[in-house]
Amino acid sequence: MSLLKNGQYYTFEEYLEIDDGNKYELKDGILYMMSAPFDPHVVVGGELIAQLIVFFRGKICQVKYDSNVRLWKDRNTSYIPDISVICDTSKIIDFGCIGAPDFIIEIISPSTARMDYLVKYKDYQDSGVKEYWIIDPKDKKIDVNLLKDGKYELSTYTFNNIIDVQALPGCQLDLTMFK
Repeated sequence: MSLLKNGQYYTFEEYLEIDDGNKYELKDGILYMMSAPFDPHVVVGGELIAQLIVFFRGKICQVKYDSNVRLWKDRNTSYIPDISVICDTSKIIDFGCIGAPDFIIEIISPSTARMDYLVKYKDYQDSGVKEYWIIDPKDKKIDVNLLKDGKYELSTYTFNNIIDVQALPGCQLDLTMFK
């Protein structure tokens, strides 16, 4: 049964009750349907999640794939980043995470680029996500945004690199297999 209200505002609680087989993100009470990812998106995401899971095995941080992130408790906004790492386990609840994860990766596709580069970028920065990667599988580049003094500083890499995750000491992600 669809609980969708055409053109209507949704509370976070109403958003969690939607069970119509589609995947949505909620931004300021407005639902945004997410399209199915294209193959390069799935391949890159799968490999990176595997690397992170191996790195964090036996450690306190948790790696999440396609899991809800509610950056602020008092706002009707919830995103589903491709990958997030949360080291403060008090933020982890049944539906995902409340509060800023330490590290987020978004892998763009034509339908998500604007949201990832503009809307989520600002919200992730404003909420205190320490490091935010935007990966473009088509152009084979990675924008690494590292939070310093409340603002992101950008470094850009290609798929020819093994990149240190500054927010997660000792963690490196190898993107050379995708070049």
